[in-house]
Amino acid sequence: MDATKLSADIEQHHKPPVVIVEDLHVKYKVYATGKRMRQRGGKILNTAPRGIRTVHAVRGVSFVAYENESIGVIGANGAGKSTLMRSMTGLLTPASGKVYARSRPNMLGVGASLMPELSGERNIILGGLAMGLTRKQVDPLVDQIIEFAELQDFITYPMRTYSSGMTARLKFAIAAVRQHEILIVDEALSVGDKRFRARSEERIREIRDNAGTIFLVSHSMRSIRETCDRVIWLDKGKIVMDGPSEEVVAAYEENKESNK
Repeated sequence: MDATKLSADIEQHHKPPVVIVEDLHVKYKVYATGKRMRQRGGKILNTAPRGIRTVHAVRGVSFVAYENESIGVIGANGAGKSTLMRSMTGLLTPASGKVYARSRPNMLGVGASLMPELSGERNIILGGLAMGLTRKQVDPLVDQIIEFAELQDFITYPMRTYSSGMTARLKFAIAAVRQHEILIVDEALSVGDKRFRARSEERIREIRDNAGTIFLVSHSMRSIRETCDRVIWLDKGKIVMDGPSEEVVAAYEENKESNK
């Protein structure tokens, strides 16, 4: 979608734009250890050399996200989903293209601020401060976060004793306690039991309905269908399809079946 089409899309839409991604390209460098490719019989077909290689993870992505939208982002592993989201938050610098946002997008999870040697309760305070809340604002929310994360019996234990699921629930509970104008949720709803996932999805819808815009990255088509009204399907860093959830998910699942 070029700049002219982006402008036309905005003019035709009845809600104000919140995020505009224009011809975004993201590249990063990785160190390759080298890999030999063999055919049957042990004959070497090709040897990939060691060294620094450039990965072109996002290739010319353009779209507009609007107020109150809940947008699913789907695709196979390596499709560029998380790279796209990280570039939208400013964590990755684009090689070219632009991202315009009405406010800074918040990535769900405050992992950088969580300290494994501290208790869950102390980490709640740190997480709230990392999101820009004051201590006076965080203190009344602590019990609410503990209850949502279902960690009442473990909240005084060091976080290094938590399972990955407990840690993910706490991250979600901390991040979701406040209203976000733009929230990115990357695979956070795959943890917990069915009841916790339902509560998490309900909280995401509440954020959306209160004038928030949500991006949900997930391999769970059930979560995408139940939470999102629009889906962007990525493959090899490019948008394959962008439209209503049912249509895009159906096309994605049909494609997966045909490629088995």
